[in-house]
Amino acid sequence: MPSARIAELLCWVPQGRFPEQYLFVVHLCTEKASLYICRGFLQNKHFNPAFVSLQMMKHAWDNYKRYAWGLNELKPISKQGHSSNLFGNIQGATIVDALDTLYIMEMKEEFKEAKDWVEKNLDFNVNAEISVFEVNIRFVGGLLSAYYLSGEEIFRKKAVELGEKLLPAFNTPTGIPWALLNIKSGIGRNWPWASGGSSILAEFGTLHLEFVHLSHLSGNPVFAEKVMNIRKVLNRLDKPEGLYPNYLNPSSGQWGQHHVSIGGLGDSFYEYLLKAWLMSDKTDEEGKKMYYDAVQAIETHLIRKSSGGLTYIAEWKGGLLEHKMGHLTCFAGGMFALGADGAPSDKTGHHIELGAEIARTCHESYDRTSMKLGPEAFRFDGGVEAIATRQNEKYYILRPEVIETYMYMWRLTHDPKYRQWAWEAVEALEKHCRVDGGYSGIRDVYNNHESHDDVQQSFFLSETLKYLYLLFSDDDILPFEHWVFNTEAHPLPILHKEDGSKEEKQN
Repeated sequence: MPSARIAELLCWVPQGRFPEQYLFVVHLCTEKASLYICRGFLQNKHFNPAFVSLQMMKHAWDNYKRYAWGLNELKPISKQGHSSNLFGNIQGATIVDALDTLYIMEMKEEFKEAKDWVEKNLDFNVNAEISVFEVNIRFVGGLLSAYYLSGEEIFRKKAVELGEKLLPAFNTPTGIPWALLNIKSGIGRNWPWASGGSSILAEFGTLHLEFVHLSHLSGNPVFAEKVMNIRKVLNRLDKPEGLYPNYLNPSSGQWGQHHVSIGGLGDSFYEYLLKAWLMSDKTDEEGKKMYYDAVQAIETHLIRKSSGGLTYIAEWKGGLLEHKMGHLTCFAGGMFALGADGAPSDKTGHHIELGAEIARTCHESYDRTSMKLGPEAFRFDGGVEAIATRQNEKYYILRPEVIETYMYMWRLTHDPKYRQWAWEAVEALEKHCRVDGGYSGIRDVYNNHESHDDVQQSFFLSETLKYLYLLFSDDDILPFEHWVFNTEAHPLPILHKEDGSKEEKQN
């Protein structure tokens, strides 16, 4: 840990002046490190929570390095590697996903180790079937942001190489990509459970940011052309009630079953419409229109208020509402707030308020559990509000979406409650998810006794800890006027008009 960064982040408080809820922070900071006096004080005279998120990152990274180095993820209880079939035989998901977090937190030694591993060991020449979506958001996104932050050429080179290996996924009659691709043979297919061989909205709709940047960095327009074609297909289709179903058949170009969700299967499609417009320096008018039209339909047909006054986003199944909201859906609070500035002038305040209401509902889903960590899904029916009623919805796998929304709401409103709510999440993570070998998900957040799932997800380092760090840091770290975050929290720079013309001249 660089001592200068500790000195910058750690605030000294005279002995005996610690608020009780910060005692564990003192323990955390003094357990393995000397105490440094920082350059300034926080107004309420306690440790800067950004330092705590940095220490959490150090604990997660050190244990991954100790027990699972070079493998995809860590099993922190078993203290060994864990791999998901999402990545096929590609290895190093945690390393690539964590690159930009290490860089942003100025963990320079760890970043160099990670870069060296990428240079020597990251290999895409494998005979394996991968998830196009997961490999894009974690590996391509992680490599792109590492390149833009550090300028190290190896990251650009690897990102473009991987992007080229993903291109055969688009070889379908419509150009809507397959969900799964063997990156050696170029043969693709869809998930067998997905509505008669359909592709999934969130998966094919969450390629745009990365592929536009691949064209920008490689000078090859094919990447951007592939994702722009997806929009052409979507714009030709009728949308039921203006909504986008989660399933689209890549052969027929027709919708599958009419299931609409702003959570799993749909979520990041909407996020990428807004962020495509922002990333284009607000020149992508098509993306902007698609986003605001979709939000209008979502408001009309999916957003409801419970009898207790909680705003939630229901799921739509063939015209019938299921009054359930997933943890994944909680990203939408930050999305609505981020998009408020581009909304019609009479709607700006309304979009901010909508974001605040979703943030409050998602905070309630955390606060109403024994562990103060949110369940995978929660319901608003049968007399319950913001509570999981089914056993298979009570788990928490270190997900970032609620903290993501707190971060956006803090940056856009500076209401201190968002930092307070995030701090509650930090306390809960430290109390229930931190183990000797890293951080583990929880099987039932309503139980008073932890039952760990024994997986430290790569997105915990990429998203959850990064969003906490940004939330507790000054706004000039990755300011929104210069950066957009992909759905895995990898920052990508806004492409200004002059960037494009400069690129064309170079090519």
